[in-house]
Amino acid sequence: MKIKFGSIVSAAIVLCCWTAALGQSSKHSNPWEPAEISVIPPIASLDSGVWLKGDLHVHSRHSKESSNNPIAKILHFSKTVGIDYLAITDHDNHVLGDVANNTWVDPEFKSDSVILLYGAEWTTVRGHGNSISAIPYDHQRLYDVRDQRDVVIGAVKKGLGIHLSANHPAGPKDHFGYSYDIVESMEVWNSVVWPKNANSILIWDDMLSSGRKLTGRGGSDTHHGVPTGTEQETPNSKQAQYNYVGTPTTWVYAKSRTPQAVVDALTDGRVSVSQNPYAPRVEFYADLDRDGTMDMMMGDNIRSTGEVVAFRVQLTGKTVPTEPYTVKVIKNGSEFQTFKMKGDNPMVEFTDMPATSGRTYYRVTVEGPSTPYPEVPKSTEMSGNMVGLSNPIYFNFDPNF
Repeated sequence: MKIKFGSIVSAAIVLCCWTAALGQSSKHSNPWEPAEISVIPPIASLDSGVWLKGDLHVHSRHSKESSNNPIAKILHFSKTVGIDYLAITDHDNHVLGDVANNTWVDPEFKSDSVILLYGAEWTTVRGHGNSISAIPYDHQRLYDVRDQRDVVIGAVKKGLGIHLSANHPAGPKDHFGYSYDIVESMEVWNSVVWPKNANSILIWDDMLSSGRKLTGRGGSDTHHGVPTGTEQETPNSKQAQYNYVGTPTTWVYAKSRTPQAVVDALTDGRVSVSQNPYAPRVEFYADLDRDGTMDMMMGDNIRSTGEVVAFRVQLTGKTVPTEPYTVKVIKNGSEFQTFKMKGDNPMVEFTDMPATSGRTYYRVTVEGPSTPYPEVPKSTEMSGNMVGLSNPIYFNFDPNF
């Protein structure tokens, strides 16, 4: 076969021009590319707050499938085990949205020791969420827009001034099918059975990696109490021996012991979750200049300087000094490092350099010996060796995202 020289030259010219075109720099500029953040609010004090423990997902007799669980029983139990705050979140669809004239007006809905938040479980065909507020609000409006577009729901929620949280987001039936742009937090640990939350954790990391500063919280989702007095046992009564108030327990570092401070801390992400009210609390801090003094904690956000940061994980409360605890550090959704710690005050420190461009977050989980919960004696059988988890420490997250 003969190939003419002229044809070869022509083909070479075409190939050269095509290659050159490919090599040209694109004039496209992505308008959504993360830009330098102009202002990040200053970090709040690490010394002027108080740790409060509570449960943000509890059902009383005002939820129709609940049994032997009047509000008075819930509050008496909570006080006994040292619960500081509580959100009784009955299903709003059981009263067609009128929780204000059901749960909230119940004569038993009062306490001189437990901080009571106003809320309900927003129960819809697209999923469940908990609405949480320091003061009464018009929940009927939120119920009425449950089947509207997310942008409408988000506007109504904003107008009500409430905290909305996604419940059991990866549940097989009652998942969360709305946009995460309309919520401030999500239930990453639902009920006593820790392993069933694996998919919820995946969703949480997806949301964090995309730039959403979204608080992870717990919730027992308890419905059933132990029969007492004239109450009759039901097929579900045994559940109270496994799962009740505080399984798990959500800790908030609040500025004061008030309902609004609890909601604010939840929104800000100064939150960790533990196995039960007696289990040690996971605390996660960062020392920005490595001078030995902690400068920020979980939930806090700051611009990265390109310098190495020292991080500290510690357990506070009742621990087992002779047993090791395993700390898993998650960075940007992937396992970063794993450590062992033990002793009377278990603590571990590590260092890393958050990138100066783009977002970086770190969070931790802690596994180890279970802490007995005598009031819910079979709970540790279900939660296994999961001790607790922290919320993230953030770098370069846009507060206006």
